[in-house]
Amino acid sequence: MTLSSRERAKLRAEANRLSALVHVGEQGMTPALVGALDDALRTRELVKVQLGGRLEADAKSAARTLADSVHAEVVQVIGRTTTLYRHNPDAEKPPGSAPPWRR
Repeated sequence: MTLSSRERAKLRAEANRLSALVHVGEQGMTPALVGALDDALRTRELVKVQLGGRLEADAKSAARTLADSVHAEVVQVIGRTTTLYRHNPDAEKPPGSAPPWRR
């Protein structure tokens, strides 16, 4: 799934209100971190990730690696913070309800 520029812009606007749910620390991208990110994306769909300062890769390539590991899309990278999105078709969403990242 590839996001259009219009969809990406809407998700960037939504991400302004979010705080980082997942933090990449000194250990880097461990299986536990990938599992936590996968869980967050399953329930929230739109997740901010704070990349630690000790990552050997630059922020954009680290964001791409994280997104690939959980089958998500990179919405944006600002400094050491990235926003990832993965649609969950199985999540129950009553018509007219708020998106899962606002709940």
